[in-house]
Amino acid sequence: MIPQPPRRTGFFEHYEELIGTWTRRLRSRHQAEDLAHDTFVRVLEAASGEVAQPRAYLHQTARNIAVDAYRREDRREAITLESLDQRSPHSGDPEHVMHAIQLADSIERALAELPLNCRRIFIWQKIEGLTQQEIAERLGLSKNMVEKYMIRTLRHLRERLDAMAP
Repeated sequence: MIPQPPRRTGFFEHYEELIGTWTRRLRSRHQAEDLAHDTFVRVLEAASGEVAQPRAYLHQTARNIAVDAYRREDRREAITLESLDQRSPHSGDPEHVMHAIQLADSIERALAELPLNCRRIFIWQKIEGLTQQEIAERLGLSKNMVEKYMIRTLRHLRERLDAMAP
């Protein structure tokens, strides 16, 4: 007789459903797993008693986390674009020039922490303007793999730059 794994109860019985739902919505299993992890951490840290509908509670918590992340990303993008407009290195202000140099150094250090393919893909796409299809052909990879490398690189850069932010 093959031993059966213990039955998941409470919040945990909805884990796979949560992953499936958010994989479809985010179009990324990795992001869905990250979201599910964050959801369970938040729910378990806030456990202040019995929840009448754990499935609905989990999905609402995941939705709230996803919306918060979207808003943060949207705000960060707006701030970055705004600061690029205001902080032209040609303005002659030494403080702005130093900021641009420090930012470039930080990006370079963060990129150096990544595997070679991640660095290549980032440079080819963001600096040289190649498409993901062109990069995939150059490296002999699938377009999907190129996209995964780019996501990994951007996430890593975001984490490193966020750690530096005041």
